[in-house]
Amino acid sequence: MKKVSLLVLLLGLAMMLAACGGDEESSEADASEVIGEDLEGATELTFWTFNELHMNIFKDAVTRWNEEHSDRPIKLTAETYPYDNMHNNLLLALQSGKGAPDIVDIELGRFPNYLQGEPQLLPMNEYVEPVKDQFIESRFDIYSKDGTYYGLPTHVGATVAYYNKEIMDAAGVDIDSIDTWDDYVEAGKQVVDKTDATMVTLETEDYWSYWPLLAQQGSDFFDENGEVILDNETNVKTLQFMHDMVYKHGIAELTPGGGHHAEEYYGFMNDGGAASVIMPMWYMGRFTDYMEDLKGKIVIRPMPRWTEDGNRSAGAGGTGTVVTNQTENPELAKEFLAYAKLTEEGNLALWEIMGFDPPMWTVWESEAIREDNKYYQFFGTDIFDTLLDIRDEINSINITARNPIAQQQLTTNVFNNVLRAQSQSPEEALKQAADEIRNN
Repeated sequence: MKKVSLLVLLLGLAMMLAACGGDEESSEADASEVIGEDLEGATELTFWTFNELHMNIFKDAVTRWNEEHSDRPIKLTAETYPYDNMHNNLLLALQSGKGAPDIVDIELGRFPNYLQGEPQLLPMNEYVEPVKDQFIESRFDIYSKDGTYYGLPTHVGATVAYYNKEIMDAAGVDIDSIDTWDDYVEAGKQVVDKTDATMVTLETEDYWSYWPLLAQQGSDFFDENGEVILDNETNVKTLQFMHDMVYKHGIAELTPGGGHHAEEYYGFMNDGGAASVIMPMWYMGRFTDYMEDLKGKIVIRPMPRWTEDGNRSAGAGGTGTVVTNQTENPELAKEFLAYAKLTEEGNLALWEIMGFDPPMWTVWESEAIREDNKYYQFFGTDIFDTLLDIRDEINSINITARNPIAQQQLTTNVFNNVLRAQSQSPEEALKQAADEIRNN
């Protein structure tokens, strides 16, 4: 992988928070909270995050830890910072050798920065390897280097199809008959013909309509060696397919507001504007928070596949939590982090508290995870049946230090030129973008 200067990294990686971390809302202000009782002999640890909601996971973990390990209590000082500030300050602290926290969240798109050269993070292999077969292993791969696991995942981020069953029924479409993208297109034609809705919306200011479709075919923006493959045949074909859904088949519209996190889109979808949307599992919270009128109407199913034996999902987004090499309590910090992220109780908490699809797939089969909550009430009780059906079809993605540059090219140039202005063909736009990335 080519070396990229620190300045370029800091500038480039500051650009695309919304694209990198759609599942992880950034805090816009500093916040600090001490988690855990002031118990005698408690070891003080520090935790940084860019998402204040993540403190809830650690509140639960510290409480459980102190109840079960009264001989080794923990008092955790948790601090939330704006996304760019936190990641940039962390990078500088690790490079200077002082000022880093014991434990810290690192968003997926930023993670490659901290793996450059000799990582200043502590290996977690002793905790990961004994339980790895109980997890979606690709979620560990994206936070690893040369076989060493540094970050523990916060969720799977399995991409799925959200269908408005009310619209699909009105169009006479059996949702469960949709297996391939060809089926999806034909179903979309029925939706457009028989209802006032479009089948799907495609983003131009974000990349969730595009990246998962590549990943489920085994493609990506970069290969496993960090070389640019954005303009390969699969990616060109996929972008052409998106263009055809809008202009040839007439079953798609460009997303109001440009992306699936825009207020304009929430209103459009809430009013029944589209029969489906393709997004990761963590997008459930957007429905429950911003599209309340769809409660009881939306069901979750696997993504359509490209071939008869193709994958029906792809992992998207994420946060890896790490222990830095500046901690004065390395063994305790690592054991506590593993307790929070790698245990059954910790993974159940990720679902119960955050609504995330936990990376430990074995809890998907547990009775505890089937207990009623707002997500089951909104989407139905078969959420984890769908996840179990696709758990072996979630490929790893390749994250490099140049991912934000790729994302900027896609959302600034490629999607607008191909899908909106139609001023370039998919092949032309992706070749131009790929060359720009190669030259950085």
